[in-house]
Amino acid sequence: MAVKERIGKIIRVTGPVIEAEGLSGIQMYEVCRVGDEELIGEVNRVEGSNATIQVYEETTGLKPGEKVVATGAPLSVELGPGLIGQIFDGIQRPLPILKEQTGDFIHRGVLAKALPRGKKWKFTPTVENDATVSQGDIIGLVPETTTVTTKILVPVGINGKITSIASEGEYTVEDTIARIRTPRGEQEITLMTTWPVRQGRPYLRKMGSTTPLITGQRVIDTFFPTAKGGTASIPGGFGTGKTVMLHQLAKWADSHIVVYCGCGERGNEMTEVLEDFPKLEDPRTGEPLMKRTILIANTSNMPVAAREASIYTAITLAEYFRDQGYDIALMADSTSRWAEALREISGRLEEMPGEEGYPAYLASRLAEFYERAGRVETLGSTETNQRIGSVTVTGAVSPPGGDFSEPVTSNTLRVVKVFWGLDKDLASRRHFPAINWLNSYSLYIENLKEWFSGNVNKEFLDLRSEAMTLLQREDELREVVQLVGPDALPESERVVLEATRMIREDYLMQSALHPVDTYCSPDKSYKMLKMILKFYNQMKSAVERGVPISSVQKMSVLNDISRFKIVPTDEVDKRVNEVSKKIDEEFASLTVESLA
Repeated sequence: MAVKERIGKIIRVTGPVIEAEGLSGIQMYEVCRVGDEELIGEVNRVEGSNATIQVYEETTGLKPGEKVVATGAPLSVELGPGLIGQIFDGIQRPLPILKEQTGDFIHRGVLAKALPRGKKWKFTPTVENDATVSQGDIIGLVPETTTVTTKILVPVGINGKITSIASEGEYTVEDTIARIRTPRGEQEITLMTTWPVRQGRPYLRKMGSTTPLITGQRVIDTFFPTAKGGTASIPGGFGTGKTVMLHQLAKWADSHIVVYCGCGERGNEMTEVLEDFPKLEDPRTGEPLMKRTILIANTSNMPVAAREASIYTAITLAEYFRDQGYDIALMADSTSRWAEALREISGRLEEMPGEEGYPAYLASRLAEFYERAGRVETLGSTETNQRIGSVTVTGAVSPPGGDFSEPVTSNTLRVVKVFWGLDKDLASRRHFPAINWLNSYSLYIENLKEWFSGNVNKEFLDLRSEAMTLLQREDELREVVQLVGPDALPESERVVLEATRMIREDYLMQSALHPVDTYCSPDKSYKMLKMILKFYNQMKSAVERGVPISSVQKMSVLNDISRFKIVPTDEVDKRVNEVSKKIDEEFASLTVESLA
């Protein structure tokens, strides 16, 4: 039944926030059409029949007396075939369609349906007439791209018996493909449904995070892994490589679908994303990466209110595919710009400011967003309909001046379980990824221990601990080295410095632009680390027997180890055996020569 619209009028305009009167019965988060151009807005304060509305578009020219129409519905997104490969703005308007309508500059008040209405999709039913179904059950399949099949689910809140189901054929998203008899009467089901963005989609139960999200980045997968359904944060100052990191995660992460939300980033950076992503090749299928990607683009020069809504739009789209049993990787770049939009709107609402002017509810809003991540058992009435899906959220944070104690970073770290801290000094030394191994951490190590033992090697995490201990010891020696130089250290300490140099340069450094080194499997990572630590242990033994460290540093096998990162995957086992044998031979000859 259609909701009756209510009409009021503007009485005050303050930037992206307007106040309207005469809207009796209006509710929080209700969508309104503001002004003669019918700009989209959302209610965020109600006082009697007066409402304060944040407008998702430029408000220049609005004036008191213009009409405000309350639609009776919250801000919602359209869910169905046609999402994959699309580029939306923060409130799910398709940008390619807007460009066709208005040219390079988006006009105010322009509207476009998120899902194409005229396009027909091939629908294959998976249930029969008279079947009893409940919310979350799969009733049909729609091949959306060559890599993603959209599963048509019974909408939330609908349970009953199917009275009719469409035969296999082509249908638009608005065509009725099924009818279900429920206690409230017969319900028509289409390929499309809607969902309010600020409300998380329901699931049967949340599961533990016991499977890692393999990213192909050695520093992450070895030292600071995240889990499927986990939460991670990438704080870093300007130029430390946050965007490149997110690009690498989008391309290589072990997920079925990528949702990339450019939230308040500079226009040139977002342009680079929009130009590069359609050109990227999916390494798994050879198809364009866009065939399993959704982009949300809301640049810093777009209205701040839409920026505030963009991350909710992104995570609702992610939850929709999670409910179909897919693993989703969501990248938000960056939550600092989202928080700045929140701060500006809060100021316009004349709310009491908190630390650095951010609203007092900043921490709770961040927590609400990250808590929608997770690995879940989806809704479904039978075992075949109960699927496991996940949403893994990675949020970039841009602290001013690289100060990790500022409110957005500190409040984010209270919520997320993985912290990849990017270091300005490492970036200036061209060490990428510039993740500081001393500041970063992962709270998923214990949860993932069994997976790494069973799928990589039982000693993988022991090697990780040994390497991390060496890196921490190097940090302790750094001050002495800076004062007197490495030559003043005893030979045993110089062994540590040589080993950590190899770990840093030959293992942790990884080129996103090299065709081989851009991705490293967990198995290759394990074998590389084992080889480096084998060299370290033999070097330590040799030095203890009197071999000078300078002789070890001249060994030719060091060059083989440094070049191992660019060994193709299919040659790893062969090269590991060759290099390991060479390590044994060179240390044996070096020891004999030294003792002689």
